[in-house]
Amino acid sequence: MLLYPNTLWIPGRVMSRKTKLRLIFWCLLPALTVAFLGYCLVLPGRSWSGPLAACDPTLAESLKAKVSFLTRDIGERNHYTYEAQKTGRPAQLETAANWLEGEFKAMDYSVVRDTYELSPNEPKFSNVIATRAGASSSEIVVIGAHYDSVPGTPGADDNASGVAILLELAGLYRGGQRTVRFVAFTNEEPQYFQTEQMGSLVYARACRRANEQIVAMLSLETLGYYRSEPGSQKYPFPLGLLYPSTGNFIGFVSNLPSRELNHRVIAKFRESTHFPSEGACLPELIPGVSWSDHWSFGQVGYPSVMVTDTAPFRNPNYHQSTDTFDTLDYDRMALVTMGLKQVLEDLAGPSPK
Repeated sequence: MLLYPNTLWIPGRVMSRKTKLRLIFWCLLPALTVAFLGYCLVLPGRSWSGPLAACDPTLAESLKAKVSFLTRDIGERNHYTYEAQKTGRPAQLETAANWLEGEFKAMDYSVVRDTYELSPNEPKFSNVIATRAGASSSEIVVIGAHYDSVPGTPGADDNASGVAILLELAGLYRGGQRTVRFVAFTNEEPQYFQTEQMGSLVYARACRRANEQIVAMLSLETLGYYRSEPGSQKYPFPLGLLYPSTGNFIGFVSNLPSRELNHRVIAKFRESTHFPSEGACLPELIPGVSWSDHWSFGQVGYPSVMVTDTAPFRNPNYHQSTDTFDTLDYDRMALVTMGLKQVLEDLAGPSPK
């Protein structure tokens, strides 16, 4: 029987090569889908499901004091320009930057202001960078959180919670083999989000131009809102079919190129911390995956992970005037802080002391 090279013979029918390939594709699609989901969603270790440990009450109170100062003493902090109308709170944004600089200096960090301007007639903006040099490596770990808020909100969860944990981690850190930078970023919120003026993008591009060896970046983004009720957690479709419906966990999110870093981070967190955690390595087209300063570092090829309570997928106060300091759970924030301390020490390498 003669078989032609571009056809497939079946009884009573000759199938073209194009049809053959289509059939093979549809047969393989379920297996390919499962494999891709496993690549994206299966992470090392297991999320903690038992009772939470008692937190350090002193740490919880310190976190609360920092969030209170940012949201009540300083308040809304941003700068926005729409056409000829200027709005926002640029003076408060600068006050926050000055306060952050003072806090880092009080912990004996080397502190610099990475300052830039939108135009000669606009205020200048500052990323505040605190550095502790590594003992034996030129590689760098960056821990960052943005300190601006959207108009009309004091921004307790978004993102005074991240800033408070950033400062506490800086206070707890004692040094390691790699250099660690604690960076408070400006202009993360709209209208500057994912634009040339976004503070973290300005900084990440400067690091890339200087050929700095950033091996890991963690973005601390909305870390203070937790709920124990079923149905309190939402997701972009179809992730809700695969993840828990209770918003009591901390999430670790990255794009696909940062999968290796995300696996290392969540593995260490789960190994060392009795606190629920979830994670995913996903394409950036999925809503939420790129919604923080880790996006900027990914744009220039640095591995980066967002640590988050998932913001609008859990917190009804997100970008509202009700995002106030009294809505956050400082005991759980303290537990997350101690878990992230373990992650940071693992990324930085052992202390020489």
